[in-house]
Amino acid sequence: MFTKSLLAGAMTFAVGSSFAAEDKEPQEQDIERIAVTGSQIKGVDLEGAQPLSVFSAEEISKSGATSISEFMQQVGQTRGGTGSFSTSESGATSTSTPAGQAAASLRGLGPSSTLTLVNGRRIAASSFAAGTQNFVDVNSIPLAAIERIEVLATGASAIYGADAVAGVINYILKKDYQGAEFNVSYGNSMESTDEGKYNLNFVFGTDLAGGQLTVYADYFDRNAFSAQDRDYTKDPILESSYSYLPKNTPNIYYWSARDGNEIGAPNCKTEFVTTEFGEEICAYYGNEDDLLQTELESASAGFYYNKEFGDIQWSTDFFYSQTKSTSQSTPAPIDQVDDSEGPWANETALEIFDQDTQDALFDAIYVDPYDTLAGQELWGFRYDARFGTPRTVEVETNSFRLVTGLSGEIGEWDWESAVTVSRSESEQTGIAGIYNRYKYHAVSNGELCSDGSTALFDGANLGCPANSQLLAMYNPFLEGDAANDALLAMAQEKPTRDGESSVYGWDAKITGELFELNDQTISAAFGVEYRQEEITDVPSLNSRARPENGYLVDVFGFGSSLSEAERTQYGMFAEFYWPLTDNLELQLAGRYDDYDDFGDTFNPKVGVTYRPIDSLVFRASWSTAFRAPSLTQAGVKLRTTTAAFDCGSNQAVADLYCEGFGDERRENVLELGNANLNPEESESVSVGFGFSPTDSITLTVDYWSFEHEDLVDTDMTALLDAAITDSALRHCGLVPNGSTGISYDPDLCLVTDAAGLTIEDDGANLTQILDEWVAFDDPRYAELPLYRDHVIELQNTGEQNVKGVDVTYIHDINLGSGRLSFDMDWTHYLEFERNKPGSDQIEELAGTWRYPENIASLRIGYELDSFYTSVTTLYTDSYEDDIEGLRGRELDELDTIGALDANGEREVDSWTTVNINLGYDFSDFNINLSLNNVLDEEPPTAYGSSRGFDSINHNALGANYRLSFTYFIK
Repeated sequence: MFTKSLLAGAMTFAVGSSFAAEDKEPQEQDIERIAVTGSQIKGVDLEGAQPLSVFSAEEISKSGATSISEFMQQVGQTRGGTGSFSTSESGATSTSTPAGQAAASLRGLGPSSTLTLVNGRRIAASSFAAGTQNFVDVNSIPLAAIERIEVLATGASAIYGADAVAGVINYILKKDYQGAEFNVSYGNSMESTDEGKYNLNFVFGTDLAGGQLTVYADYFDRNAFSAQDRDYTKDPILESSYSYLPKNTPNIYYWSARDGNEIGAPNCKTEFVTTEFGEEICAYYGNEDDLLQTELESASAGFYYNKEFGDIQWSTDFFYSQTKSTSQSTPAPIDQVDDSEGPWANETALEIFDQDTQDALFDAIYVDPYDTLAGQELWGFRYDARFGTPRTVEVETNSFRLVTGLSGEIGEWDWESAVTVSRSESEQTGIAGIYNRYKYHAVSNGELCSDGSTALFDGANLGCPANSQLLAMYNPFLEGDAANDALLAMAQEKPTRDGESSVYGWDAKITGELFELNDQTISAAFGVEYRQEEITDVPSLNSRARPENGYLVDVFGFGSSLSEAERTQYGMFAEFYWPLTDNLELQLAGRYDDYDDFGDTFNPKVGVTYRPIDSLVFRASWSTAFRAPSLTQAGVKLRTTTAAFDCGSNQAVADLYCEGFGDERRENVLELGNANLNPEESESVSVGFGFSPTDSITLTVDYWSFEHEDLVDTDMTALLDAAITDSALRHCGLVPNGSTGISYDPDLCLVTDAAGLTIEDDGANLTQILDEWVAFDDPRYAELPLYRDHVIELQNTGEQNVKGVDVTYIHDINLGSGRLSFDMDWTHYLEFERNKPGSDQIEELAGTWRYPENIASLRIGYELDSFYTSVTTLYTDSYEDDIEGLRGRELDELDTIGALDANGEREVDSWTTVNINLGYDFSDFNINLSLNNVLDEEPPTAYGSSRGFDSINHNALGANYRLSFTYFIK
């Protein structure tokens, strides 16, 4: 890795040197007094109180990354767990991360628990939340502007306030630049497919009007990367991981089959798949439409200007960025108007097949009467299908940030004050694969008018409004017919979503020397801050769930979140640096914050640094931190999404809803915000040492821990568990407006337990009701029939406790004919405990699915005059596959192919990739080549993901390269 730990007394941070830096002759110059991330005190050496990692612009360039999100995926503190995400997780549905956006999360605790700063101040979060977690889109921060990135992976609310639960990532932008540089780079994979990406950026700095101006601009463009572009991702990992819903070649729904088994689509384009019931069906696998990386285009520009007016310095920094991305999710399932399975097709739909096929089909199915939207009674049968086009959205995000402030000195004290204005605006449009449920059912029954309305039925004839004509009947079984496709296009919708997130802030602080005590100078910093945050996320009406239409979203398979909230906060802090002796230093800090919605909070910090000898430093810190409920969590009005419930964590839930299996299920839910949420709270500890026996060797070891409480989330498993004993949470049919709880099939209330109680009655025996339901309905699965749109409220649900150890080793060797360097970075998770869903039981995540216990990197570099090269090895430990989350038929297939051990488990293999970088510095230009994953290591097989690999911790791109050219003007 390229991590450089900053130890007190071991580096001169003001000029950006590191332990691996070359020795330089001392010069007499005025050294600017600055504060480093983790402290507001200027001019004193505080880095030793806790570990701080710094990555320079040069290191970022040599990493081969072409965006900040790509680089942060290589940083040890942001690897492992599910907190960080990139555009590989983007999609069109409300459960996907926003298209084109990415977030960095420290220690796997989630993006909203990591405070993101730019030049030490906040930046507006994305208006489109990831779930309900607001986050800063790191793709909106211009790469060309980065001078360095500072990562402090420990609680820092005592200094910075809310959200610094896991720590702080501070992106420092270029300033005081003299000259100009122009960079162009191009990268691609080594495959025949085109995943090309190129980057252009420009930096210019000069003296202007008595001040200094630095200007930068950046442009980035990247092609999409599909699962179909690699042999190891194009096909399903398991044949049994199929969906019964094929694309535009419908199966006939089992309910309409005389023998009660699904009938495969007569015109299926693939081989039939045999189900666990012995059916031969036309199946669908998500690999067909999976984008492993979305296309992305971004452009940004900004400037930094500072000018002195006597003893006062005025500075302003500004940047603007625009990103555009298109992302997709699997084609939407086609359901009935009320969202239940198996839509109806008119019996004439089968007339497209030859007579023998028609006769066979009619002999095998029931043709029954059904009612249409217009009120006709027609005859037909039910089918299973999804649309042929993936749900596709286009997102454009425009962000800007302006900070302008004054600074100066009062005696020996430095002061500064600044105003911050930051805004992020996103616009999303559904551009393909999204269909109106009412129009679709109207056109599939020949009841759609050319103006988009449903025809009126007078008991004998269908009629349309004036100047409108009745359209023909759409046939879901007919493919490749232009006229039929045009009818389906009449049902297409293009829902929109508009979001805006703003931060307005003012801060003032002063730092300097308080007094001397025992010949030691005590320094301090004091500050105040005022901040107002606003967020709106407003989807178009056709993608909202509303009580007045029975919570049915107008379009199939496309939910949204309606949220609006604002918050005002003020805070004040004090920080003290106290050298108790020549060898022992103390850092004390405390911050009080008051919010107009949830109240106030105080967070202290204590840091101790001890240097028995110049080459050895011991450090320890303790602090508390908090995360205010995000504005989306506090202000979401109604969010249509899906919620998982874990049958494996609660046997009572498994017996009633999962036939006793321990798999994970998903249900359509309506999620409500909660204005009464408490802040999440955390206590963190960091203890370690740094040892530099020579100028060329540095070893650091740090133990860290977080105890994170009152996590904000929804818990479907807990709701199902609570509903077993709480009748107020059980509803036959839709959950009434204003209530929360579980929605059951309306017919479930037709059966009772032995005492004559229905499922809605207090004291009802749910096990007996399940037995009666099975006898009454003879369902395919012996479980309580859930309906749709369960209503669940966000709440403070549980806790997570994380502990680990970081080890870094840096060694430079002067060979006479060049310099050899070794950089090793290792993170070991000792513990990652979190509440099981729906249970007070704590589960251990370290070493389980997507939580590797060990993350490591090793870099070997060599420099000779103007030539440099390095080899970097990135290692991700093995961890348990998500076998518990699979369905019974998938477990049977794994057992058949021998993929499981004697305990019915398996591990995802460890993954090691090798990157090579080499370059040459000419007098006025630089050429650099990065070769990533040079051994073309495929990602380890993971049956717990439908992709066949874990796209959070691994990458399917394979061997790839980046060639960069930079031209300098002095």
